[in-house]
Amino acid sequence: MTGQKADWGAFGRRYRTFFRKRAEVPFRVEPPTGDGRTLGSGDPVFTLIANNSKGMAALNSLDQVQVGLAYLAGHLEIEGDFLAAMSVRKFFGDFHPLSYANRFLPAFVRGKTEHDRRSITAHYDRDPEFFLSFLDDRHRCYTQGSFKSDDEPIEDAMTRKMDMAIEQLGLNPGDKVLEVGGGWGAFVEYAGRKGIEVTTLTLSEPSELYLKGLIDREGLPCQVLRQHIYKYSPGVKYDAVVNMGVTEHLPDYATSLRKYEELLKPGGRVYLDALAMRAKHRTSTFMSRYVYPGVSSPLLLHDYLHQVAKSPFDLTSVDDERHNYYLTCKIWAEKLDRNREHVIGNWGEPLYRHFRLFLWGSAAGFNSGLVQAYRWALELPAR
Repeated sequence: MTGQKADWGAFGRRYRTFFRKRAEVPFRVEPPTGDGRTLGSGDPVFTLIANNSKGMAALNSLDQVQVGLAYLAGHLEIEGDFLAAMSVRKFFGDFHPLSYANRFLPAFVRGKTEHDRRSITAHYDRDPEFFLSFLDDRHRCYTQGSFKSDDEPIEDAMTRKMDMAIEQLGLNPGDKVLEVGGGWGAFVEYAGRKGIEVTTLTLSEPSELYLKGLIDREGLPCQVLRQHIYKYSPGVKYDAVVNMGVTEHLPDYATSLRKYEELLKPGGRVYLDALAMRAKHRTSTFMSRYVYPGVSSPLLLHDYLHQVAKSPFDLTSVDDERHNYYLTCKIWAEKLDRNREHVIGNWGEPLYRHFRLFLWGSAAGFNSGLVQAYRWALELPAR
């Protein structure tokens, strides 16, 4: 039974250290032996339950990756306030220097665009119906909405986002737009129905097939290409570029800006939004290994703006989107939980657990300020 016992001394020391300068969050640890304890004072906000010796070993390791993997494998359960549990996930350490170094080696070996393709498809190459099990019902948009109030339906927040993008870009019927990252057709459908001609790029085959079907069914003046933007050379100029949530996958800002300049007509505009952090490549080991593998990185705004200052682009607006992203991820996570049986029945429990950690963890990150988000626009001066 030794491997099923909790190391209460280590838990107590870590609790005192972690919450020395933080507001305490009492929580309970339940070993397989049943002799659980509450750490901190008051009623536990959530409970970590080790189902077996593997789950208990992961908890005793006090290591974030081991705990995450134990949850994915069903060796560990989290009951109670899942958002609160994700908010204090740094209680478990994340010191993996070799893993950090290994993030960049594949890009060096394979080349950047091929590595980007493999990394992005690792997250997106799934049955589109899985993503639709938690996205908004109207637009199927996989980035944040723009909420008028905290209790507004996410569908209305997503419609407002589409309208804002079209307004910021000054688009009219017949204008030609390049979209970086087509997802499941939110912008293509909304703009295409207004007569705007959208060419959307994706690296995911399921996304490409879904978008082709959507464009054909709706008779939209649009097209989808499975191609990396850095290798895209159409020989024509666009009126605008739309990038909703893909800058994180294009962390070479100077190269991206040069590509936008190459693709735009004089006077052309770019709409972008992205999640952000205060330091580049500081995502957790679990996130970089098991959610977005590779060199994808949250936006580093001051670094990006430094590159804008060295480019011909004018920065026309910057807006804080952190609360909007928190609300969006929270709504997605709640919907995923409501659809738990459907998701597990169609795609298995490991995928449900994977995205449950991802969505609730993202909501917690935005809510706490660990992660930020921004929306901004650029304009290429008319010559």
